[in-house]
Amino acid sequence: MSSAASASVSTPHEVVERALELSRTDGCVVIAAETSSANLRWAGNALTTNGVTRGREVTVIATVDGAEGAASGVVSRSGATPGELEGLVRAAEEAVRASEPAEDAQPLVEGGPPAADFTEPPAETSHAVFAEFAPELGECFARARAAGRELYGFASHELVSSYLGSSTGLRLRHDQPTGSLEMNAKSTDHTRSAWAGRATRDFSDVRPSELDAELARRLGWAERSVQLPAGRYETLLPPTAVADLLIYQLWSSGARDAAEGRTVFSKAGGGTRVGERLGRLPLTLRSDPHAPGLESVPFVLAHASGDTSSVFDNGLPLTATDWIREGTLTTLPATRHSAGLTGLPAAGAPDNLLLEGGGPRSLEEMVADSGRDGPCLLLTCLWYIREVDPATLLLTGLTRDGVYLVEGGEVRGAVNNFRFNESPVDLLGRATEAGRTERTLPREWSDWFTRAAMPPLRVPDFNMSSVSQGV
Repeated sequence: MSSAASASVSTPHEVVERALELSRTDGCVVIAAETSSANLRWAGNALTTNGVTRGREVTVIATVDGAEGAASGVVSRSGATPGELEGLVRAAEEAVRASEPAEDAQPLVEGGPPAADFTEPPAETSHAVFAEFAPELGECFARARAAGRELYGFASHELVSSYLGSSTGLRLRHDQPTGSLEMNAKSTDHTRSAWAGRATRDFSDVRPSELDAELARRLGWAERSVQLPAGRYETLLPPTAVADLLIYQLWSSGARDAAEGRTVFSKAGGGTRVGERLGRLPLTLRSDPHAPGLESVPFVLAHASGDTSSVFDNGLPLTATDWIREGTLTTLPATRHSAGLTGLPAAGAPDNLLLEGGGPRSLEEMVADSGRDGPCLLLTCLWYIREVDPATLLLTGLTRDGVYLVEGGEVRGAVNNFRFNESPVDLLGRATEAGRTERTLPREWSDWFTRAAMPPLRVPDFNMSSVSQGV
């Protein structure tokens, strides 16, 4: 690239256009993602750090048609400068020349009208997003200090502007805001701990004082400690815990793996369990890129191919999809390639997840109707979730930051933490009550997945397999 051409390339859409001009292969897809982020961190009732960052990542996907099928070469680079753009394109072309025909090869998605804002500058965030949040957080520090508790946590806001262009005419753009707040309260001797989190698009709907009050109440519950052995207990799972379990279920539900007999969604004797009823409650698990408050990118944006994604599907529209409809498995994530292998429809997974169809009661109302015929446990969240058996989707993990004993409709104290062993698919089948769906922040997966809306669930026999010594 000449120095003049390099200097003229500055905005993400210009990066996309220039990379496509430089391409010498049969097909090319370019994704330029511009990211800006702002964050606050605090510990011991005082701010510790804050920062604003910006970055760019460019991905070039080169494709070459051949007698045995198309091959693809993918190269991504962070902070790519205009002068490095030609080298990035050539690296992708070298990668495709060294590649075998791609198993997931499909014709590149044809372009339609360009996005109206494709040539506009990327969106940006700044510390201004915390203009109302930060002063209120300071007031929380003062209250916590006076009451003898310590607050720890962080608030993060990120804006990613993604520009996608292809040699087939695609010119798509999406701005994705992602915000999260996590707050932890501890007693001064650090023997009691409580956690709460919220997801947000712009921090206009997040009140740190509400989280602080919630945490203070939980620390109060924990002033009485009760030791319980491992066993199966009636358990109330809050929305954040339900989200962590069902997100893992979604990630493990690829159509191809199910059709090849490798997952909990495989049918005995062959095929998948699509059409099978999974639970007694009429719950619907779905994703929708246009869900209010949980909006996500409405087209496939794949930087690499995997079990449920394909670089050849870039730009394919994503639509509202029911994975489970009123208790019955209806759809499994599938690329165009895996759809052809399995006979199931192609179904990309939007970047959000909702479980709906429960009753009108809040978690607090469910607590008030619990623990009358024996002990009931109220969880705060789950932690360190890992897969034990893909055939049943058995997961293990730990409870953390508060497990509470409910007796006679009231929280009577905190109990020790546990290790659990459960399958989310099995839990959906055994749950006896689902409450009101609300937006929630998954704790375990919050670095990767924040857009979720879940109800609290009542499980009559949640398996606490062993006692954990964690706080």
